[in-house]
Amino acid sequence: MTHEILLAGFGGQGILFSGKFLAYDGLLEEKEVSWLPSYGPEMRGGTCNCSIILSDTKIGSPIVSNPNVLVAMNLPSLDKFEASAVPGAKIFVDSSLIDRKVERDDVEVYYIPATKLASDENLPGLANMIMIGHVIAKADVMPYENVEKTMKKLVPAKKANLIELNIKAVELGYNY
Repeated sequence: MTHEILLAGFGGQGILFSGKFLAYDGLLEEKEVSWLPSYGPEMRGGTCNCSIILSDTKIGSPIVSNPNVLVAMNLPSLDKFEASAVPGAKIFVDSSLIDRKVERDDVEVYYIPATKLASDENLPGLANMIMIGHVIAKADVMPYENVEKTMKKLVPAKKANLIELNIKAVELGYNY
């Protein structure tokens, strides 16, 4: 089983952290893993995407050109990457920030108002992890039971106060 995942949005949305979370779980599960971040020179507010490959077999290239899981956190990302997803891909859209529908009919689409949910639940800046929770629920990229263990390994000690908030955000997305 191979998941070629592309997370995309703008800098400051936690795209790279989300990708690192999925990749780290892959390492803990002893899978073959690739995590390749990409962002514009302007950083926060600029374009940002992250390619993650989780596989049971060797990975030939870290580049995800045709994802089977696409997470679009803003409209430019959906516009740029929608056509590249493989037929049958699962596309996750932050419907709080993207007001158009996916135009393809050969993919599964999930509209999650992640930014609004994060605001409503007092989880500022955690729309990314709400999206990841829904990805875990619908795309089988990692076992839900691993969320807490992976989060505790990934989040540095100086930010330990954020572990429970991140777990809550993942749970919210998972149950959406």
